[in-house]
Amino acid sequence: MRIIRSLLVTLFVILTINSFACTNFLVTKGSSLDGSNFITYAADSHIRYGELYFTPAADWAEGSMRTIYDRSTNAIRGYVPQPAHTYQVVGYINENQVAMGETTFGGREELIDPNGLIDYGSLMFMALERSRSAREAIKIIADLVEEYGYGSDGESFSISDKDEVWYMEIIGKGEEKGAIWVAIRIPDGYISGHANAARIQTFPLRDGKKSITDKDWKKLNKPEVEVIYKHDIIAFAKKKGYFTGKDKDFDFSAAYAPVDFSAARICDLRVWAMFNEVCDDMDQYWDYVTGKDLEHARMPLYVKPNRKISLTDMMSFMRNHYQGTELDKTQDIGADPFGSPYRCNPLYWEYEGKKFFNERSTETMQTGFSFIAQSRNWLPDQVGGIIWFGVDDTGSTVYTPFYCSISEVPIEFRVGNGDILTYSETAAFWVFNSLAHFKYLFYNRVIGDIQKVQNELETSYQEQVKDIDSQAVNMIENGGTDEAIALLTDFAKKSSANTVNRWRELDIYLLVKYLDSNVKQEENGEFKRNGHGYPAKPKQPGYPDSWKKKVIEETGDRFVRPE
Repeated sequence: MRIIRSLLVTLFVILTINSFACTNFLVTKGSSLDGSNFITYAADSHIRYGELYFTPAADWAEGSMRTIYDRSTNAIRGYVPQPAHTYQVVGYINENQVAMGETTFGGREELIDPNGLIDYGSLMFMALERSRSAREAIKIIADLVEEYGYGSDGESFSISDKDEVWYMEIIGKGEEKGAIWVAIRIPDGYISGHANAARIQTFPLRDGKKSITDKDWKKLNKPEVEVIYKHDIIAFAKKKGYFTGKDKDFDFSAAYAPVDFSAARICDLRVWAMFNEVCDDMDQYWDYVTGKDLEHARMPLYVKPNRKISLTDMMSFMRNHYQGTELDKTQDIGADPFGSPYRCNPLYWEYEGKKFFNERSTETMQTGFSFIAQSRNWLPDQVGGIIWFGVDDTGSTVYTPFYCSISEVPIEFRVGNGDILTYSETAAFWVFNSLAHFKYLFYNRVIGDIQKVQNELETSYQEQVKDIDSQAVNMIENGGTDEAIALLTDFAKKSSANTVNRWRELDIYLLVKYLDSNVKQEENGEFKRNGHGYPAKPKQPGYPDSWKKKVIEETGDRFVRPE
């Protein structure tokens, strides 16, 4: 078993470190337009299938066991006892409006526990199945790794509920059982983010009020407590030689996940891009996030936005490719000839012995699924928690709403409807991937058509949710909770079918309009004919001047046409 677990850990490290997967953004209710807490998550992976996980609430007989699967390989790692009751989970939000996301920061490889039973994925799912609040989820994570060992490398968690948003970082202790971790509440009115780099630096140490260690769990739910950490977080770092200074100067990231070029340019730059959209004075961190000066001041864990943030903003954050900056991916050589913000993998590459990299943005091809979790404390839990879920890359997904209390997941997003190696014509994942490949070929020609339908659907769902909220709350207040859940489930089914059907129609439309690199003429919403039944002559836009210039520079007179 020890050898198997070691192999699983090694494979996990290879998969995660090489891909620099996943991006999370955190927005507190005081910084959001409608008072919601938001967290986002992009599950970026070359093997992850886009489907909406569903675990119904359950009561468990004494002695029942939960199977622990490795998140990266699906191999069985072991088993742990079930509690007496587990809560319903839809994707990554539970029936109590607790939601979670993650990114892997890696950290010191020697701290991976070869015998740790529970990896990051199982920690997330079990915390959601067992928690009533973000604080309780933190304690559950801490207790599980203490008892069974932590079997992944460094991980960051976004944890939200209807009242608070927390950020947690955790890393193993090597051959020692357990883990080192610290969790910080994002102050109300502030926002945060993480993208595969450790973000926690210094933090308040135990002071009897603002900060507590895991030896003070009895103080967990005191509202003034804003930092919770493993009691030996500094002592262990000193023992391993990672830190030698005074306790007050202890820096978690510096000790357990020292910053390098990749942590800044490939990872923290994604967080900076989101902050830059809604915060002032972000230019001061430019040299750091672009990797020019790693000694330059790092970004703080959280910042105060200059305006209130909407759900539409959250969707926009997930579609960032550095537009509006000098690193806009639609403007460099990798974008030509059709202005694409996407780059083929691998992330790092070599030519003639010199090392290079592709720019890594939040918007990327290999996203299996992404979501925006919304928790609202002024509504009953059955209505307050929504996961806005999308499959495939964020740039051309459609965030479709699923309430946390639905009784089943619609077929289009259901687990088992196809997989990454099995095509299903009814699966949202395959419908969205089919269209996306057209976008990868002719980005600047088709993106306007895609965004038009994307905006129509997402705007429509936001408007419909307002009405569904009202209906469901009225039912619950009049004793019709089951009736309300049926309404919310039916809404999920109709929305899912509408999303997939509309996207399939759009795919066909794009195929007809842009067939063979031509562009069909349109009139009054229909493709134009010549008056005799034949199609009007299509436009042939060819290549942009920027591309023609590069061809001439590369080939000289080879393609010069004689007069």
